[in-house]
Amino acid sequence: MTTTPVPPGAAERGPVTRLLARAGLPIPLALGYLGLLIFMIGDGIESGFIAPFIAANGAGDDIRASYVVTIYGVAVMLASWLSGALSELWGPRRVMFIGLVIWLACHVGFLVVAASGNYPLMLLFYGLRGFGYPMFAFGFLVWITAVAPARRLGAAVGWFYFAFTGGLPTLGALVASFTNPLLGHYGTLWLSLGVITLGGLVCLLGVRERTGYSRLAPPEVKPVQSLMSSMAIAWRNPRVGMGMVVRVINTAPEFGMLVLFPTIFAERIGFGESRWLLLVSVIYGTNIFFNLIFGVISDRLGWRNTIFWFGALGCSVTTLLLYFVPVAAGADHYWLALLVGAAYGATLAGFVPISALLPSLAPENKGGAMALLNFGAGAAAFVGPAIVSLFLGPLGAGGVVIVFALLYVAAAVMTWFLKLPEKTQAAMEAGADLQEIAGETAAAPRSPAG
Repeated sequence: MTTTPVPPGAAERGPVTRLLARAGLPIPLALGYLGLLIFMIGDGIESGFIAPFIAANGAGDDIRASYVVTIYGVAVMLASWLSGALSELWGPRRVMFIGLVIWLACHVGFLVVAASGNYPLMLLFYGLRGFGYPMFAFGFLVWITAVAPARRLGAAVGWFYFAFTGGLPTLGALVASFTNPLLGHYGTLWLSLGVITLGGLVCLLGVRERTGYSRLAPPEVKPVQSLMSSMAIAWRNPRVGMGMVVRVINTAPEFGMLVLFPTIFAERIGFGESRWLLLVSVIYGTNIFFNLIFGVISDRLGWRNTIFWFGALGCSVTTLLLYFVPVAAGADHYWLALLVGAAYGATLAGFVPISALLPSLAPENKGGAMALLNFGAGAAAFVGPAIVSLFLGPLGAGGVVIVFALLYVAAAVMTWFLKLPEKTQAAMEAGADLQEIAGETAAAPRSPAG
């Protein structure tokens, strides 16, 4: 039986710090995780009502509102890719600062024009705001992968998603459920500005770990070369490209549901806005704890196995249940909606190890793999609402949900091929980190498989 190694210096720490270190949280980044949680609470406050808010303040209907969210998703997709590539060049901390400034400035612009119902300017400001949270959050994810040891990377990433989904949309939606009756949607959106500022300051001022303060790429790597390398890896190493597609499918249905479900659950089924927001909190409240559970389990069970069985196949079933059970049961059986919502949140966490698996598939170009991974995460924010826009008319809401379930089946098939090279697997089991593995890979002759 193996035991979890105690990180150097853990003996001098307090009991809580030692417990967190044993659970895989990189202690030098602890305040960064806290700041990320607060930041994502601010970003997630709007998640349960932004589409209806946009429809009522300039868009006019749900279809035009979905266009605004789709443009936002395009910006998120681009920013997610840039967050990985630019973190290699400028350092994660600078990229996070840029993301914070973009979010704050564009959110103020969005709220000012929303008051006048100016639809074109809402498209502009809300779309540009999409560059904000990915540069902040995924810049921090690059920082984590640069610091955490490879053998504990699954757990470290699990802590990242614990903070990420703890805020967006879990605690964010919960905050909104209390503030909307008091402040209204508009006042609640102003509240999110202060929460975002607090989270950004805690993270950027609180973390003193020096790796993220400077560029991660070698000095000879130029900006254009770094950006192109982060995309070229998709065809140089097809498994990384396939993993990016799995990452897109991971959360595309989630973003699609946040556009599709608010009106259906609140009005058509009859839950009302408060019970819909509570359901969102239950889904992602379950998810944040299973992010930790599957992060730790995956370091033992295997990253690919966890994604295949619990993530992809699990979500293909629970996605169907999440829609069809409440529709069939009706508002009188709200507890069934909570039950299937919790099941979806749990299986969604089964995808957590993808953020450890992808950079390990290409340790010699970890930055490029992370950029592509982040691109997949951002693309999900575009693909999900786009699927709703394309299929809601011809297929209806139930048909859109079936499309989401089939995408998860496709993700399971692709995941089966994401096997680590034997040498990489053996080196990780021996305790090597990704930097050491990358050095051995760079020194060895390249095989046709990459």
